[in-house]
Parts: sequence; C-alpha cells; structure tokens
Amino acid sequence: MKKIVTILGARPQFVKGAVLSRIIQKYKSIEEVIIHTGQHFDENMSAVFFTEMNIPKPKYNLNINSLGHGAMTGKMLEKIEKILLDEKPDAVVIYGDTNSTIAGALAAKKLQIKVVHIEAGLRSFNMQMPEEVNRILTDRISDLLSCPTDTAIKNLEKEGFNNLPNCIEKHGDIMKDAVEYYSAMAAKKSSIIKDEQLQKNEFVLVTIHRQENTDDINKLKDIFSALEEIHKEKRVVLPLHPRTKKVLEKYNLQPKITFINPVGYFDMLTLLANCAMVITDSGGLQKEAFFNKKHCIVAREETEWIELVEHGFAELAGSNSSKILNAYSKFKKSKISFDKELYGTNVGEKIYQSIINLIEQ
Repeated sequence: MKKIVTILGARPQFVKGAVLSRIIQKYKSIEEVIIHTGQHFDENMSAVFFTEMNIPKPKYNLNINSLGHGAMTGKMLEKIEKILLDEKPDAVVIYGDTNSTIAGALAAKKLQIKVVHIEAGLRSFNMQMPEEVNRILTDRISDLLSCPTDTAIKNLEKEGFNNLPNCIEKHGDIMKDAVEYYSAMAAKKSSIIKDEQLQKNEFVLVTIHRQENTDDINKLKDIFSALEEIHKEKRVVLPLHPRTKKVLEKYNLQPKITFINPVGYFDMLTLLANCAMVITDSGGLQKEAFFNKKHCIVAREETEWIELVEHGFAELAGSNSSKILNAYSKFKKSKISFDKELYGTNVGEKIYQSIINLIEQ
C-alpha cells in the first residue's frame, strides 16, 4: 500500500488536515502517517480536540516549540528526516507557511521524496514576514502545488513555475470544506454565545495577534482606539491572544472593549456565525468570515486573499484608526451578496485524487 506522511504544526493545519484524513480513511487506498511538530503549543489541542473533532491523532509528536526560527526549523528538519527514513513514504504533505511547513519540505526533498504543498502560490509580497519566506521556498521545492485560487496560480506563473518540473493545480481552499463540516458540530457543542451573554449580529468579533501589530505599540494603540470607538455603538469582543495580552500589560493599557479568554475552534466558528462583522490581522479568519457571510476589516497592509478585497467582502485598513472606522461604517450599511463562489467545492476530494495521481506515477 502506498503511504504519505502529513506534517502539521498548528491548530489550523490540523483542522485542514482532518479534511484530507477523512477522505483517505473513506477510500482506504493509501496509508497516512501524521507528524505533529509541536510548533504551536495550544492548550485547546488536548485529547478532547482530537476526539470531538474526529481528527486522527499523530503517530509522532516532536514537541518542538518556543524557539527562534533557526533553532526551531533546524530541530524539526533533523527529527522529521529520521522519521521519513524509517517510514519511507511515497510523498510528504504539508500545509501553509509555518516553520513546520518548510522543515517538512526540506527534509522530504533532500531524501528525494515527493512534496505536496497545500495552499501553494499565496503571496503577501512582504518579505519581512517569516511566513512569506516559508511559502516561497516551500513552493519552489514542491512537486504538487495545490492552489486555492486563480490569484495563487497567477503568482506562480509570474515567478516562472511553469518552467519548473512540478504540477500546478487549482483545487480550491480546503478550509472551506473544514468550515462546512465543523460548523454543524460547533452549533451543537459550543455554548459561548450564552456564556458570554452575546446577541446575534450585535457584536463585532476581533482578533489581533500578528507581531507587526503587537511589536509596535503605536500601531496597537491606533487599532484599539478604533475598537473603543466602535464599542460605543456595537459591542467589540476580542479573544485575547497571549502575545497581545503581554503587550497590553507591559504598557498598562486597558482598552474599553470586551476581552474574553482564547477560544477553541468550535467556539470561534460559533462567534463567526453570530457576529455582525470581523476585524482581524489573521489570514485564515479572513476566509472564515467570508464563509460565514461576514464582512472583514483586515488590520494589515496586505493580504494573501486579495480576491476578498477585490470583490468587496474585505477591506485593508492596516493599523490606521480612520481607515478601520471608515470600513466599519461602510460595511455596516452594505447589502452585498456573499453567494459568489471564490474557493471551490469538494476541495479535499480533488486534492486526494491529485495525490493519488502523483504517487502512482
């Protein structure tokens, strides 16, 4: 039987990986071995996380975290290589743009194992982002580039990938499959709306955690200034990321909005389904807002999901208070339809078939 090794390092990757794992288990034509690098330590990723969400438990847990980029990537590369030598897979599957992603790609490529990169071709064009470096290098050494959008395909074409020995395919965004599958579970299992005494469409959901915002106190102050202004009209609810919390405490900032503890995936899906709008510097949440038919104000200067901006579903505001407030005013009056198909259907099935084709060549 053919075998693949899937390398995951953060909670969003496990959620996406679960889509493909379910399809593999359905057809039973290949074996999947999962490695958890441990890159993102997340208290919500307990045994309950895997049980409730029907996510296969990893065969290997490397427990590599809380290190600088070089040390983290190097240790992952070393340990993943040893596992690949033992497992001898036909392909390695990686997701996104984390250090786990590039470490998995490098380990596989140097052992001449085929590499499948899911979410290939995304670009922010900001080389100061570690994620941008990871995704560009990973794409360059991947054999199957699974692209979520037409924009991703065009990015690769502009970079000359058509002249390289790889396979570029547009499959759509696997996160769409995950949101569709887990939203029904979340509605039954999550009690966060009741617990936090929230009302449907009467709050704005916010997440702020990227270093470009948290490491610049002036940017952070500008963002929270806008959030406080919005909060006067509509409740602003922000699950507080540990990094953001440390900065607020360091500068003794106490913004007048509603802070709640970090939430699990089911709670986040429920908050998305019930909020009026989203403000975030997260990449994944921009799409999840769209899947839940919610406008998104992006607290960054650029986005990998440019089609959301082009079609009027999201707006780039950076940390500029005025831009955030103007986007909020515009979106609260918007009557735009969210029925446009941007991210494909049955994405996991398409990726699975392409992997089968790759490893049987």
